[in-house]
Amino acid sequence: MKNLLLITVAFLCLKSYAQKQPFPANVAFTNGLMASNKNSLDAQNNYNIWKTNFVEACSNGRYRIKFDNPSETVSEGIGYGMLLAVYSADKTLFDGLWLYYKGNVNSNGVMNWKINGCSGVNGPNGATDAELDAAFALIVADYQWTSAGTINYKNDAKTLIAAIKTHEIEASTFVLKPGDQFGGSDITNPSYFSPAYYRAFGTFTNDTSFWNSVAAKSYTVINNNLTVNNAVGGLVSDWCEASGAYSSQAGGYNNGGKTYTYDAARTPWRIAVDYVWYGSADAKTYSKKSSDFVRVTLGGSSNIKDGYNQNGSLIGQWHNATFVGAFACAAMAGENQTHLDASYTDLKNLNEPNSYFNHTLKTLYSFLLTGNFYLPPTATLSTGDFDIEKSTVTLYPNPSSDKFTVFAPENSVILVISPQGKIISEQRSTTENTEINLANYSSGLYLIKITNENKSVTKKVILK
Repeated sequence: MKNLLLITVAFLCLKSYAQKQPFPANVAFTNGLMASNKNSLDAQNNYNIWKTNFVEACSNGRYRIKFDNPSETVSEGIGYGMLLAVYSADKTLFDGLWLYYKGNVNSNGVMNWKINGCSGVNGPNGATDAELDAAFALIVADYQWTSAGTINYKNDAKTLIAAIKTHEIEASTFVLKPGDQFGGSDITNPSYFSPAYYRAFGTFTNDTSFWNSVAAKSYTVINNNLTVNNAVGGLVSDWCEASGAYSSQAGGYNNGGKTYTYDAARTPWRIAVDYVWYGSADAKTYSKKSSDFVRVTLGGSSNIKDGYNQNGSLIGQWHNATFVGAFACAAMAGENQTHLDASYTDLKNLNEPNSYFNHTLKTLYSFLLTGNFYLPPTATLSTGDFDIEKSTVTLYPNPSSDKFTVFAPENSVILVISPQGKIISEQRSTTENTEINLANYSSGLYLIKITNENKSVTKKVILK
């Protein structure tokens, strides 16, 4: 009996840490085509090369992704890495990348976009595509491993999604800002638009109206950009205003942000995800335009180069995975099996193992093309899942010089207690994220007590 008990306990412990979906998943998407010659071994091989060439261990279980300059890491790379690690069921790497992200956040709770090696800010404040990829990867992680371990993926996902909503979506317009400190209707980046993620965020946080509006605005901006500039196919510009016009604030970017180059090149991939996951009509329309540009106008994938004016005229010279793979993803909605198969082969045969951008994107594209970049079946969360006794209450940033955000169940009572033991603030939360502003108070250790349904949790925060 004793041995049976030990075996049962061991089995339960093993089960709690086992992934839900080992790699490869080989999901057959409901919408669109899949390459008849697809093979998950291609995706696995790309991942192994990527991990060998670009992953570096830091201290305390953290990992970073080496950038073009290998001594630097950008938040974009961490987001990409989290996606690849979670879909590969590589928990050790995923957790280490997320710890690195969290160890390099600014006061808004988003990662500073460029870091020197394992630490040291080189480029301050957020880049929104990184936040979007990281937040969605956390949703997949909650599905893969649940949130009962040392990292609560579910809570961290909700906290990051709230930060994106607050700081990286322009108030009242639903336009995606390219960073937490700049942009909106005056300048945005279509290649950051991730409508499939937004739909998942909405269901995951019970905020579907808001996030569906962000998704809809993405297509409005894209279509504006294509129409205003008489674009061929899906050739959006790297940067633009929400109106679709070129932005006067994009002067520091390649060609003033007016051409389809290394930013815009990712757009067909992100939009194709919305089609194969959700069957979005807008995504279908855009993806087919992009695919037809390659199949009809260029005469096939082998003729793709790395840059175009929006009228379709060539400005690039290199044939690489960043461009080829994104167009291959678009071909999943292009209604031409032969072209999709040829595009898949073209991408597979490209060999750029030491190029951070090209090989990382090749790996991401290959995951989608082989059915290994999928929407988790459990990507929803209801408010009934909250239990205040299970450490679902979090605060960030901590320490802070002025403001703290409390993540707790709606309708909680939040008390702030001074270092002298006096209650200096009391409020009832109306959403799951509540901002506490202590800018007018002296530095020191404060207590924040959160009470919900006769249960309470007290957290310590440091005001600098």
